[in-house]
Amino acid sequence: MTAAVRINQFDNPIWRLHNLYTIVDKDGKRVPFRPNAAQQQFLEGMGRRNVILKARQLGFTTLCCLLYLDDCLFNKDVRASLIAHRLGDAKAIFRDKVKLPYDVLPEGIRNMVGTVADSADTLTFSNNSSFSVSTSTRGGTVNWLHISEHGKIAAQYPEKAREIKTGAFPSAERGVITIESTAEGDAGDFFDICQEAQEVERQGREPHPTDWRFFFFPWLAEPTYRLPQTVVPITPEDERYFLKIEAETGRILDEAQRNWYVREQKRLGGDMKREYPATPREAFEQALEGAYFADQLAFAERHERITDLPIRPERLVHTAWDLGRNDLTSIWLWQDGDGGLSDFVGYYEASGEYIAHYADWLRGWAVEHGVMFGNHYMPHDAKRDLLWLEGGTQDVLKKVGLRVSVVPVTPNKIEAIQVARRHLMMARFDRARCAQGLKRLRAYRKKWNDVLGTWSNEPLHDDNSNAADGFMTYAQSGHKPVQVPLPGQARGDRYSRGKGRRSGGRSAWSA
Repeated sequence: MTAAVRINQFDNPIWRLHNLYTIVDKDGKRVPFRPNAAQQQFLEGMGRRNVILKARQLGFTTLCCLLYLDDCLFNKDVRASLIAHRLGDAKAIFRDKVKLPYDVLPEGIRNMVGTVADSADTLTFSNNSSFSVSTSTRGGTVNWLHISEHGKIAAQYPEKAREIKTGAFPSAERGVITIESTAEGDAGDFFDICQEAQEVERQGREPHPTDWRFFFFPWLAEPTYRLPQTVVPITPEDERYFLKIEAETGRILDEAQRNWYVREQKRLGGDMKREYPATPREAFEQALEGAYFADQLAFAERHERITDLPIRPERLVHTAWDLGRNDLTSIWLWQDGDGGLSDFVGYYEASGEYIAHYADWLRGWAVEHGVMFGNHYMPHDAKRDLLWLEGGTQDVLKKVGLRVSVVPVTPNKIEAIQVARRHLMMARFDRARCAQGLKRLRAYRKKWNDVLGTWSNEPLHDDNSNAADGFMTYAQSGHKPVQVPLPGQARGDRYSRGKGRRSGGRSAWSA
């Protein structure tokens, strides 16, 4: 090979990326870096604004670190910045994905472009280029900006997410921005950016330089996610899931992929679809990290208990509440289902309303669906006369014919959550009418302790906790499902009143 050819190779950034750099692989070994299929696909399609929704461990942070490091080394005055989820992550990324690849470069390259400053989170080079890795934004103009695990940042540190949006993004206005993450629920800045980018795709137009380009990398496209055999059985529920995903994606899953999936699902439980999604919809529908009900809701999905449920006019509808004045009041509506299950057929929430508002909403809902109510289970604060005007919660509801039962206080919140978990295993939900409530349950999670770098054992109080507390009211109510007669079988007067009629002077929407 001639010297001219070697010089031309070093002038080619693609050749450099494929041949110069060393990384630490998943097994902790130093190996030459070679872009995998997902990384190569991203390199070929990347623009100035890129958002990556992905399965775990596909190496996009590694790829971007090497891409930015390469530009810093071979061009002057380049500014590259990476923002990590947590301080420990930032230190590890800088050590293993920036500093090590630089330190083990051929000596000639390091002599050509040496470091003039080498701090705990920044390499500054002799050509006035620099690469920093931190958990927050820095001042100045940035040519390359990477946000790692932006979904987790938005979920756990909303203030930091706002800082990134208002500070870091403008600093890279003329540069290249890439944000990547697994999903963390269907809310927050990462979710919004993904939705915006997918809308560009749906419109079928070429993204403008300021548009976000959407990249999705599912588990089933990764060739290493395979297992020749497994001791974990593939259940009928698994088979139904695989058939559904094949229909949605147009991909056929072979036996090795199915084996790998059921093994990982057994290990991860309710976190599986968040960490290894097959579709974007599936990724964002899953519970957040640290969510209390992740496993139970995953069980409900697998066993098709989140589905289209009929409302049966011959069966009473019961409600369970969490009361709020400045925050949300939440109401779950359910009927006693077959086989001892509870069929949740509705959910409602509002804030800043008096109790009469909810009574009116229930009256309208009952007339619309031709049903009558049974018990209305309230938390202990329904006894407080001053919580609402004009007589307190119980009196107002009793005046309009609702039978109120007050659920005793459970002093230990974790015990209440455990009771709710058990009852979730015996519940079914209407996917559409309970959509908002299910979203709240998926997002009900522990507080994050930033000092210890771990989840606390205390719930985060936000809008999602009201729906969760309402479900806990149901779980602790002591409600005993009645033996429901089959349609057409003789039943008492409480089951036989028609839609919108009155009988014996009592309300047609309360038994």
